[in-house]
Amino acid sequence: MESNLKFELKPIDQERINRLSGPTNSTYKQIEKELDIKIISRGKDFKIQGSKNNIKAGQEILVKLYKRLGDKDNLTPEEIHLFLREAMNKENKEKKDTTRTPIKTPKVTVLPKGKNQEDYLKTIRQKTLTFGVGPAGTGKTYLAVALAVEQLRSGEIEKIVLTRPAVEAGEKLGFLPGDLSQKIDPYLKPLYDALFETLGFKETNNLIEGNIIEIAPLAFMRGRTLSNSFIILDEGQNTTREQMKMFLTRFGFGSKVIVTGDLTQVDLPSNSSSGLLHAIEVLKSVKEVGFIEFNSKDVVRNSLVQKIVEAYDKFRETKK
Repeated sequence: MESNLKFELKPIDQERINRLSGPTNSTYKQIEKELDIKIISRGKDFKIQGSKNNIKAGQEILVKLYKRLGDKDNLTPEEIHLFLREAMNKENKEKKDTTRTPIKTPKVTVLPKGKNQEDYLKTIRQKTLTFGVGPAGTGKTYLAVALAVEQLRSGEIEKIVLTRPAVEAGEKLGFLPGDLSQKIDPYLKPLYDALFETLGFKETNNLIEGNIIEIAPLAFMRGRTLSNSFIILDEGQNTTREQMKMFLTRFGFGSKVIVTGDLTQVDLPSNSSSGLLHAIEVLKSVKEVGFIEFNSKDVVRNSLVQKIVEAYDKFRETKK
């Protein structure tokens, strides 16, 4: 049954309301499409039409976005999407944004979205070793890189080490032109992207040239000891048991280690088992190790990504 909800945005600020609506009412259109509601605005007065639960969610989103615009000039579609995800996942009883601890980097201030992201950052800060496991798009790698950048800038650590296993996801790279570095770079590009967004292109390259930031395939970690470092192993599901053990014995005093991965996307040969899954079983009782499991509701990419993840999960369950 369709319902109506009327409310006002306060404090009254027509200029801020104009920014809330976005170019050609793009903000309202994005919310309307996601929640299947109709938003009618007349200055400070708003009316929302739709199902009872959805119009309430629409009101909460508009109020939160309006409040957010009191501190910044505009909103991106990505930010609006994050507010929508929280409302649609019924996480409105969580702590308010203002009580969450932001990650401050030179280019962006990152605010965790959702309880799992908050718990993930809290666990990383408290534990020496943290496993973040879940589907793509849940912020596992990006949040870890942002926190690494923050701790490097504050002097808590002296070096950032980012690594991935160079495992082919069904493609063969041997035919590609170039030397070993040029062949491997595509595997590492997501890590570069996170650094460029938080540090900027120029500073990232300067720190890489100074060996303050190191980005390398997992095989390059063998035989090393890394102290006072923030070490991130991405795509951990594609390590073998031997590779994972090798990696987890590389860090020395003053280091933090984060392992991320998605156990539904293992690209290892059929005769190899995932080192990530094995490590979780082996280390689950070690108190210095933290484990955070993300799910489809934590996806912060396009809303369709969440639906795709859920569809694959449901399909996999029916085949068991």
